[in-house]
Amino acid sequence: MNKKLLSILCCPVSHKGLNLARPKLLEKINIAINTGKLTNRNGNILSKSIKEALVTDDEKIIYPMRDGIPVLLEEESIELNQLG
Repeated sequence: MNKKLLSILCCPVSHKGLNLARPKLLEKINIAINTGKLTNRNGNILSKSIKEALVTDDEKIIYPMRDGIPVLLEEESIELNQLG
């Protein structure tokens, strides 16, 4: 993702800055998805693995990316406190 674009994006919920999610975090998220234990803020159980995502500076919320495009919708966000 373009660094300039990333520097101006922010979380629509908390207004915190966003960064690309690191591979280890994506791995933890995908393990939770594969076990059927992860939901988005809309309450839907996630079933598709996430290849790319943006995470808030405080690492509390993650937004999936589809085809390199961040989905910055509150209902599509994932609260990371579910990972334990």
